[in-house]
Order: sequence, then C-alpha cells, then structure tokens
Amino acid sequence: MSTLGQTIPETLPTREVARPTRGFFERAMKFISSVKFGVALLIILGLACFLGMVIMQQSVDGFDRYLAELTPAQRLVYGRLDLFDIYHAWYFNALLFALWVNIVLSSIERFPKTWRQYFKAPITVPIRWVKEQRQNAVFDIAADTDVAGQKITNILKASGFGRIKTATRAGTTYIFGESGVWNRFGAYPVHVGLLTIIVGGFMTAQLGRNGTMMMAPGTKSDLMNETVLDLDKATQITSKLPFTVTCTDIQQRLLKKDGSLSAQNTIDWITRIKINDGGQVTEGTVQMNRPFDYRGYRLFQASFINVGKARNVTIAATPANGGEPQMIQIPRDGAANLADGTQVALTDFKANFSMGQPDDEEESSDYQNPGAILSVGQPGQPTQTAYAFTPAVGNIPVASKPIGGYTFKLVDFEKVADGHILAVQRDPGATVVYIGFALLILTLVAVFFFSHKRVWAVITPDGETSRVVIGGNTNRSQSAFDEKFTGLVQRLQV
Repeated sequence: MSTLGQTIPETLPTREVARPTRGFFERAMKFISSVKFGVALLIILGLACFLGMVIMQQSVDGFDRYLAELTPAQRLVYGRLDLFDIYHAWYFNALLFALWVNIVLSSIERFPKTWRQYFKAPITVPIRWVKEQRQNAVFDIAADTDVAGQKITNILKASGFGRIKTATRAGTTYIFGESGVWNRFGAYPVHVGLLTIIVGGFMTAQLGRNGTMMMAPGTKSDLMNETVLDLDKATQITSKLPFTVTCTDIQQRLLKKDGSLSAQNTIDWITRIKINDGGQVTEGTVQMNRPFDYRGYRLFQASFINVGKARNVTIAATPANGGEPQMIQIPRDGAANLADGTQVALTDFKANFSMGQPDDEEESSDYQNPGAILSVGQPGQPTQTAYAFTPAVGNIPVASKPIGGYTFKLVDFEKVADGHILAVQRDPGATVVYIGFALLILTLVAVFFFSHKRVWAVITPDGETSRVVIGGNTNRSQSAFDEKFTGLVQRLQV
C-alpha cells in the first residue's frame, strides 16, 4: 500500500536540517510582524489610554482647576511628557503606526499559508498521519473501493462537508472533504477592522478639534474656546466655527424641586439651540446623554454655571385699587401682558436678593431669598422697575409699593443655572471608527462561532471488503467537531 503524496510536514517526523542564517533585516521584519510584538503594542497602548483617563486631558472642561491643584513638579513632568494631551502625543501616534504596520506585515506573512490551505488542500496523506488525528477511526465496508468511496462521498455531503475531492494512487483511494474553509480567512477582515479603527483614530487625533461654548438664553456665538498647554502653563485660544449657534432656552430637571442645582440633585441638563449655517437654520437640543451632531461637529453637555436663576416665574399682579390678582407666567428674558394691556417683563432674577450694595452672595445657587426684577410698562407711559418676592417676604415696602397700578408677588419659579457650558468636538474619524468596530464585531462573530472542519478517508482493498481509515480535525470548537465526527463514523459503519 502506497503512502506517497501530499503530506503535512509539521506533523511528520523530521530530521535536523541546517538552516541558513537570517540577516538582520529579515529578523527585524520577522519580529515586527510577530504576534508577540502586536500584543506588546496593544498592552502599551492600553496603558497610555489608562493614563489618559487618570490624568485629566486639556480638552476637558475644568482642566484649569485641575492643573492648579497639581504640584509644580507634577505640572512640569506631565507637561514635558505630553500627558495632558496624550492622544495627540507623538509617541501615541507612533504606537498606533507601529501597530498598523504590525497588522499589515503579519497579514502579508501568513497569507500564503492560508491561500495554500484553501486552494491546495492535501488529499493523498499518509495513513499513519490520519491515525494521528485526534478524531480517527478504522473499520471495514463490505464493498469494493469504488462503492465504498461513493458511500463515503455521499455521507460527507449529507453531513455538511463540501469541496469533496477524490484521488487514487497505487490502488488506494483518498477522499477529502471540508466545510467552513472561509474561516481561515476570517483573520483578515478582523485585521481590516482594526486597521480601519486605527485610521479613524489617527484622523481624529490629527484633524479633530475640541473646545467649549457658554450658552445662556439669547447668547449667539460662532466661537469656541480651546485649551492649549505649554509645558505647565495652560492658555485659552479662540477658534471660529463655520456656523453660528444661538441659545433659545436652557432647562435643568431636578430630582427635588426644593433642592439645589448641584449635579447630585439633577436628572438632566437641556440646552435648546438654533444653528445658522449660511442662512439655513437648524434647531437642535443638547441633553446630558444626547449629544447633537451637525456637519461633523458634536455638541454635548460639559458643565454649567452654578448661579441660581429662573427659567420662568409665576407672578401674582394685584390691582392697587382692589380686585382679584392676575396670574401671569413670564419666561426668562420674556414678557407677559395683563388684562389692561400692561406689559410685565422679567428683567433679572436673583437666588439671594439684596436691596443694598451688590453682594457676591447674590450670585449664588442657594435660593435663600429669591426675587424677580420686573419691568412694568403701560401704553404711552415710561417703564418702571418693580420687585417681586415670595409671600414670606412679599410685604416689605419695596415689594408692596404699587408700580403701574399693581403690586407683585413671586408665586412660583422654575430653577435653572445661569448658563450651560457645551463641549464642541469635531471628530472626522468617528464614522470611520464606527465602521471599523461594526466590521470587527461581525467578523469576530463569524470567526469564533464557525470553524474549518476537515476529514480524510483512506480506502484500501482488503479481499472482498474495503479497509477505511478516517480522521479529521478542526481549527476551533473541538467538542462540537468530536460529536459531529462520531455521528459521521456511525453512519459510515451502518
């Protein structure tokens, strides 16, 4: 019986063969394309990203306060090492480039072997090699080799094996079947996904922009502030946007209405804006967990100015000559009309009102003595200033004095901060990164949930019967293949 033909060298006995000495360039390329080098790069990149999370980056709102809390030595060391802007540091980009090269070279190096597995699968393998497979069996079929071969071929097809090939040499019949051979190429889409993510990250690092905008109702701006660090000194620069942002309203949803404006008592920050882009107006809403995207720019909530204001107030206007009070609701920087046409506008609101000299405590988020400053105007009459306080203090002289024929009391108000700080981020590589992650997830599922299964059957005549030696292997999901192989052998022996 002949055992000549294609073999799998790595599983056969070998003898010592003198190998030619590799040159420096070849050894270097081998190292750069190795899996060990790629894993080492991933670990280093992971550590760099960890540092980027632990050390506040200069593009994050509040960086100036963080920088002031560091010691001079920390500021100097972190600044020289670019740890305040690590994702734009030269060494971070160098690591990304090295990983990109590693993936490309490793793909090129391993492609010929994968190509041979697809187009040049070994068929006429030695019997002893078949017996060395983890799953193997030896049995007889009461038929000649042609009939036995046809039976094996039909059962392999029925069991899901395709690309069945048959060869005959020196009276011995060889049958080879496989399924999921495409799985051998699964690593390459994974590599493409990783490369796509790296390219997207590089685009963001080189072309991206980060800044902040302060938004309050009525604020209009086409500028954003960016933090630039020179070693241990942070400075602000202003960059122009290709469109203008106008704030129409801000809102702060609180857990407890009577509580403070602190983040612990806040459910959501909401900023409503209009974007004017060359005459084209687009309305948008920026919430804590819902950024607003426009022309490659992303606007999201970053912080707020913790000074107590009112989004709207409810005022009771009581006629000075008697009568029922009229209830009106006035939005921030807005106005409302009374029944006789008197217009009442909300000029300002203070969380801790003081009638004396301006006090820093007035600019507070603690609503100890809230008060509204109103502008009262009647047709044909000059406007006058009125004050409205809560019923607890509403009878003080300045609040009980009739203005425009009315006295005013602050019945209710909706708490809100003085302004919201929006982070503005231009991320040209975001879409590329998303595509890379989608490709990576799909290919990883395909690679790990499917496998490449191969089966060899060697048929030799043995009198009136045929002796069959069958074996197989898989590149993953070994237990599932063991079960499949056992079922295959049982069907062949029937």
